[in-house]
Amino acid sequence: MMFRRKHPIKTVVITGASAGVGRAAALAFARQGADVALLARDADALAAAAGEVREHGVRALAIPVDVSDAKAIDRAAEQVENELGPIDVWVNNAMLTVFSPFSKLTPEEFARVTEVTYLGQVYGTMAALRHMRRRDRGTIVQVGSALAYRAIPLQSAYCGAKHGVRGFTDSLRSELMHDRSRIHVTMVQMPALNTPQFDWAKSHVHYAPQPVPPIFQPEVAARAIVWAARHRRRELYVGMPSIKAIVANKFFPGLLDWYLARTNYEAQRRKPLAPATRVDNLWRPVSGLHETHGSFDDRAQAHSAALWASTHRPIVIGAGMALGALLWAALRKH
Repeated sequence: MMFRRKHPIKTVVITGASAGVGRAAALAFARQGADVALLARDADALAAAAGEVREHGVRALAIPVDVSDAKAIDRAAEQVENELGPIDVWVNNAMLTVFSPFSKLTPEEFARVTEVTYLGQVYGTMAALRHMRRRDRGTIVQVGSALAYRAIPLQSAYCGAKHGVRGFTDSLRSELMHDRSRIHVTMVQMPALNTPQFDWAKSHVHYAPQPVPPIFQPEVAARAIVWAARHRRRELYVGMPSIKAIVANKFFPGLLDWYLARTNYEAQRRKPLAPATRVDNLWRPVSGLHETHGSFDDRAQAHSAALWASTHRPIVIGAGMALGALLWAALRKH
């Protein structure tokens, strides 16, 4: 059974809000009238994103912060409560990845991806709960991925982090149920998205990486995040590719190991890359590339029929039952 939240969403915090999915989500919440706190590392990019949010007639608070710093995240949460008001929704979206065979990763690189992509969500959740528990309400949205269920080659650190987020979120959810808390924690499992990460992620492969097609626009992810924040769904799978990957892995994990070994090196290859001229954002943000969309507008889908069906289950079920009744009636006549 699925319920809508009872309280209006007035204040939203989004990590990784300077570009990609985070920026798209900030704008989506702003269009619905919510004030938005935007957290990320690059102050100039945050200021630009906050300006876009304010164009919708709401307040925006830009807070430069690295989500791997737990104390800094705590301070950011305090600042949001003081300047914007009680936090209704906290969206953990910040991430890093390295495109590389595991054999070429350094321990420092693996740790950095883990600290931001996994611990950043842990620290964000801790900070949100410190304030939400006092009111016994609020929603935490973990931005996940189909890769939280089905890992792929060349992104072992990222896949491991997303698996970790799913594990700790499941544990936390059970604890909140035990405490009879009204705080809701949900995870949104994303497909391949057209974000700037493929232009600035660190890489040890000798070509420019790309998302594994089919590719969706960040606005598809943003709509899913906003919907998840307003409804009490445990998890939301975004797009048919996510659904296929997650379901297939439940039944045929060994077959997928073999398939991905044969196909996913090439599927993540874009074009020849000159490593000496490419900057990356692993240790510091890359200026000038903070946009909502990445480099794949010509290939990215702006809508997902599977997401619409997942978020309109009563309509889909009702239509299915009506169609079944019509078919049954037609068969009886014959």
